[in-house]
Amino acid sequence: MAFLRHLLLLSLLLPFSSSDDSIGHYCDKSFIGGQIQADINGVLSDLVAKASVGGFATSSYGKGGSAIYGLAQCRGDVSSEECSTCLKDAAKALPAACPSQADARIWYDYCFLRYDDENFVGQSDSGYAIILYNVENATDPDAFDKEVGEVMRKARAQAVAPGSGGLGRVKTKFSPYITIYGLAQCTRDIQTLACAQCLSSAVENFANYCVHRKGCRVLYSSCMVRYEIYPFFFPVDPGSSKVGSYFTAILSP
Repeated sequence: MAFLRHLLLLSLLLPFSSSDDSIGHYCDKSFIGGQIQADINGVLSDLVAKASVGGFATSSYGKGGSAIYGLAQCRGDVSSEECSTCLKDAAKALPAACPSQADARIWYDYCFLRYDDENFVGQSDSGYAIILYNVENATDPDAFDKEVGEVMRKARAQAVAPGSGGLGRVKTKFSPYITIYGLAQCTRDIQTLACAQCLSSAVENFANYCVHRKGCRVLYSSCMVRYEIYPFFFPVDPGSSKVGSYFTAILSP
């Protein structure tokens, strides 16, 4: 489905957030009544318990018009302890960020959590995006962008490969002092073709927002892509540090 999107400029020179901070959230579908909230609470509890073990879970709670469907997924490279901590934080923060909203989603560095009163499980969703890009440009920018394209091509290929769990991680030496790190991941409920299409759509945003930038990421509800010039995925290279200020944009239907 094609979406008419508009750009909301949220913040300038955003400092790099820690893994404890949410990156952003989405809220829709106001509701009134205690039963839906009870079903939301039930779904959140179930998701945290299940996804903390395997890094991914779907759940549903309630019956009829008050049923709530949920999904939780951690980034595929983080430990089970970090995954569990992130999911617990997300489950606490999301209802507070989206009070009395039946469609709610929240993104963290290490995990993603959502629920809805419509069954979205198995359906690829790229209708809403959070985009963060480094405000600094790379040196030798054209060559850098070309190398980013190759890194993300390889990461996407890994993510759709059998047995990958929807995760791809790539790093390459751009210069003696600069390494480019790329990551691509899909939620595990969607099929391989849908994953490939979601990742392709996400990377297409690079041309509009990330040209020459030292780092950029695009977060959908069904997939994410990211590259940086510092190691942000595990295992982390020794002696590394996070650098850069980021501009945040949102694309919505």
